[in-house]
Amino acid sequence: MLIIIAFAAGLIAGISPCILPVLPVVFMAGAASPEASTSVAHDWRRPIAIVVGLVVSFSLLILAGSVIISSLHLPQSSLKYLGVGLLIVVGLGYLVPWIGHVVERPFARITGWQPTSSQGGFVVGLALGLVFFPCAGPVLSTIIVLGNTHHISLETGLITVMFGVGAAVPLLFVALAGERLVGRVRTLRQHAALLRRVGGVVLIVMAIGITTSSFDFLQRAVPGYTSALQKSIEGSSSVRQQLNNLKGGPTGSLTSCPSADASLVSCGAAPDFHAVTAWLNTPGDQPLSIGQLRGKVVLVDFWTYSCINCQRTLPHVEAWYRRYAADGLVVVGVHTPEFAFEHIVGNVKASAATLGVKYPIAVDNNYGTWNAYANNYWPAEYLVDAKGVVRHVEFGEGNYPLTEHLIRTLLTAAQPGIKLPPPTSVADLTPTEAVNPETYVGYSRGQYLDSAVTPVPNVATTFQFPSSLPSASFGLSGVWTVHGEEATSGHDAVLELNYQARHIYLVMGGSGTVRVSAGNGTAPTVLHVGGVPTLYTLFSAPTSSTGTMVLHFTPGVKVFVFTFG
Repeated sequence: MLIIIAFAAGLIAGISPCILPVLPVVFMAGAASPEASTSVAHDWRRPIAIVVGLVVSFSLLILAGSVIISSLHLPQSSLKYLGVGLLIVVGLGYLVPWIGHVVERPFARITGWQPTSSQGGFVVGLALGLVFFPCAGPVLSTIIVLGNTHHISLETGLITVMFGVGAAVPLLFVALAGERLVGRVRTLRQHAALLRRVGGVVLIVMAIGITTSSFDFLQRAVPGYTSALQKSIEGSSSVRQQLNNLKGGPTGSLTSCPSADASLVSCGAAPDFHAVTAWLNTPGDQPLSIGQLRGKVVLVDFWTYSCINCQRTLPHVEAWYRRYAADGLVVVGVHTPEFAFEHIVGNVKASAATLGVKYPIAVDNNYGTWNAYANNYWPAEYLVDAKGVVRHVEFGEGNYPLTEHLIRTLLTAAQPGIKLPPPTSVADLTPTEAVNPETYVGYSRGQYLDSAVTPVPNVATTFQFPSSLPSASFGLSGVWTVHGEEATSGHDAVLELNYQARHIYLVMGGSGTVRVSAGNGTAPTVLHVGGVPTLYTLFSAPTSSTGTMVLHFTPGVKVFVFTFG
């Protein structure tokens, strides 16, 4: 069933807005063969070769890309740049035929064939597969997680290939349309050399556009017309359970447990704490287990210490622990890292002490417990009754009075007649106004960077601010070295942020100083950065406001992510 679903999910991905940038490449690659001439008809095998090459490289990228990158110690985006570079070389081959023959020659040697237009199409497909990023639904997300965690099986491989085949089918029709157009229109055949050069220019322009994210505005502007269809195919509870089973996670009621339900529900037995790297705040740092806690009401709280959403939740969780620990409540904070520096147990321990976390912490560096709960959120809370059954799930911030009410209900059910203390009264700081989205500065998730200069991964680059800064975006000036998770300031490093928020926070590490000008008429402030990466408060106001914040950095400061409240 999953193989069939994967094919259908691929078909949907192949017509989604996310694939719009590759359509001109596929069309021109099908139409403008380097060998095209007035006397040589186009080869229908070329479009097929394009999609075969795409399926091969896309599948290998998803399944083995993480292994290749980690074994060679390469940046996370290196395979993408390899695909872009190959597309540019193929485009040059269209403009300068001998370059095209050089590119295709290795494939002719491998197969023993003479160079043909189909081999050239296969090379184009290989390059496209490395820059092909369809919209990720549950099927593709599961495949990506399995590839990144190196949990590859025959079934995973089949599902990946079928997804790729499904996604390639619409592209095959686009490539065939290009081939048929040239084959039927005599005028185009008579100008085959010109068409070939146009095709080369298109490939080069589109490759540069893909690597600079120049077409993101188009993908954002087009409505998500496939969302409903994707949800109907991939979003059923049976498919979710099978995908979770493929990841080795739980199946059944836990994977479909409703979030924020106003009453207690029954979502099956709580999974144990799997593959925990270390335990903190337990006697002798010894491990806990769900079975060991039977008879207690347990709140399993997934968090990570640099997450502002988690930090806004912590005062409530800590208050519940202080108020009800004597009455049978056990809180276990499962610290599942988002950034590389959050894997360091010493950093977790120091930050937990700073944040006042006194309850037990399971350091989940290997995502064992995260996967066991099929969790996808920071923060996330799973409330377990005295019999070990998950009775309530809460994703994200808010609903604190409801969660506390259900904690009290379960404590009373576990100990009839118990007299509980009054409820806690911690202020709810969950934002109610519109705010900027979480904004990452590293290249892996730096979609809100507005810059005419393309960051070269891990290489010091001189930036200039754009002429105007769109809302909810940031720009860079001066010298910055942009890494996957953060950007490190160099000479004359400045960051400009267009914001809407009441509070602005920034995770920074390294060492140096930051002069912050909020743009609201207040005097600039200076922050001193040092030690492990920490969340710093840049701006706080009684009401939501908009403006442009300017930050001047001395060299050596590592800037990770902005969060807003």
